[in-house]
Amino acid sequence: MTVPAMHPRPGNLRVVAEQIEQATGLRVEILGGSLVMSPTPRGKHAGTIRRLRQQLESRMPPELAAYEVTSIALPDDEDDYCTPDLVVLPEEWDQDDAWLADPADAELAVEVISKSEKTRQIADKNGWYAVAGVRVLLVVDPRYGRWALHTAPKDGTYHGHFDGTYGDAIPLPSPFGFALDTGCLPLYGAR
Repeated sequence: MTVPAMHPRPGNLRVVAEQIEQATGLRVEILGGSLVMSPTPRGKHAGTIRRLRQQLESRMPPELAAYEVTSIALPDDEDDYCTPDLVVLPEEWDQDDAWLADPADAELAVEVISKSEKTRQIADKNGWYAVAGVRVLLVVDPRYGRWALHTAPKDGTYHGHFDGTYGDAIPLPSPFGFALDTGCLPLYGAR
């Protein structure tokens, strides 16, 4: 597959990202001014998202809803955005015409690590969420059967951190007040 040659002008990254998505079917995000591309989730990656979504939807407060394929803007820069695998927002989000969600509205963002993701990519993305001020970030890693819950963003860093392995419950803070079961999450096969 060939991606058309594009020469983004300053302030034009979002247009370029949308053109790449249309031409390739890849998911494109703009993190810290850089285009980041990844394939759309499938198989065990998508299954992990589905299982987490089912648990959230069955127990979270009725004024909240879980959304996939919803991007979050970096405050004051709509040309810098991230698309978590799953994000919990106020239920009225599905009545909004906006393309980008406000990070202040995100109660939880969930990132499921892909088989090919590198440590630096993961750290950069986690840092982006902290800078944006997303209250709670859950990172699930089916490569190793591990998870990390990041809370209390302040000054571009998460100050609360809990981690565990598949089988350990994930204790979600308010407004959730319940734990997610990780024993049901699939592991990726051998590389």
